[in-house]
Amino acid sequence: MNRRKFITRTAQVSALSAVPIYHTFAQAPNLSKSINENVLPKKLKKGDTVGLIAPGYALSQKALENAITNVKAIGFVPYHTPRIVGNFGYFSNTDKARVEDIHEMFLNPDIDAIFCARGGYGCTRILKDINFDYIQQNPKILLGFSDITALVNSIYQKTGIVTFHGPVGTTLNNDYNREQLEKIVCHANNSIPLATETFTASQTIADSTFEQYVINPGIAKGKLAGGNLSLLSAMTGTDFEVDYTDKIVFIEEIDEDPYRVDRMLTQLLDSKTFKNAKGIVLGVFKGCDDPDRSNSFSLKEVILDRIKPMNIPAIYGFSIGHIDNNLTLPVGINAQLNTNNFSLELLENSVS
Repeated sequence: MNRRKFITRTAQVSALSAVPIYHTFAQAPNLSKSINENVLPKKLKKGDTVGLIAPGYALSQKALENAITNVKAIGFVPYHTPRIVGNFGYFSNTDKARVEDIHEMFLNPDIDAIFCARGGYGCTRILKDINFDYIQQNPKILLGFSDITALVNSIYQKTGIVTFHGPVGTTLNNDYNREQLEKIVCHANNSIPLATETFTASQTIADSTFEQYVINPGIAKGKLAGGNLSLLSAMTGTDFEVDYTDKIVFIEEIDEDPYRVDRMLTQLLDSKTFKNAKGIVLGVFKGCDDPDRSNSFSLKEVILDRIKPMNIPAIYGFSIGHIDNNLTLPVGINAQLNTNNFSLELLENSVS
């Protein structure tokens, strides 16, 4: 699953008509509410309605049908508007229509949660057009990864609503991803341990990006923030730049040459707040250790060179990102990183 090739074009699917489309887009009042405290979205239960959106790239008919099947397999009722299949170049629809779909899913009282059907590219184009007042007044679970990094971090920073970095609709296709998601979004538990998948020696030998190692030992506590490295880099210097102060930062990537990983990590290191992070959790950077240049550094050499001098607890090889088994991480929730047992523990509820 390449972030930049994450499914192609699509056609209209009419399998879902259970929920009426909600067309109220009246301007919401400006909110002055402080976001110093987290806003927890409502937990999900079997039979709840999940709105599917495609805020970036277009979906093929098969991909949309797969996302629908996957949502049903967990026990939720999927719903989408016709905008999800608008097909505007390589996007699922125009910028305007994709923003309207986000607004409608939050404003519609019959939608219990919002899952992004896929990633790709396009979320950073529409951030400036999103009415975050609509979202703040209607807190709901928002789930996705890859390009959705832009949405999950921006919504949390602008509204205080906890969001969820995890599988998209098309990758909720295995028991691991479904079970880990349910553990986070269907239960209000004060403490949830998140142990990474352990990769075998043969898997590591076949693909060096699956090697798991400690960069700096230690224990760190802080709120979770992060996502795809390309998106975190692209948001740096904008109004939507992530504030990494006192955060446990998780980062994943796919199919980037080591020098590109070097460049993007360097950009984060040179940003205003990344140096103030409490800990770093790197996922599996699949496809990032196959350099085009014969005299390249390895991925591991780049990561050690860029991250180790931060002198904060840091690990590489956690089960997040563009791999088969992808953990769900709640953005904004306090967590503890323990490099001794290669684990994360959520320290508070992420749903109410």
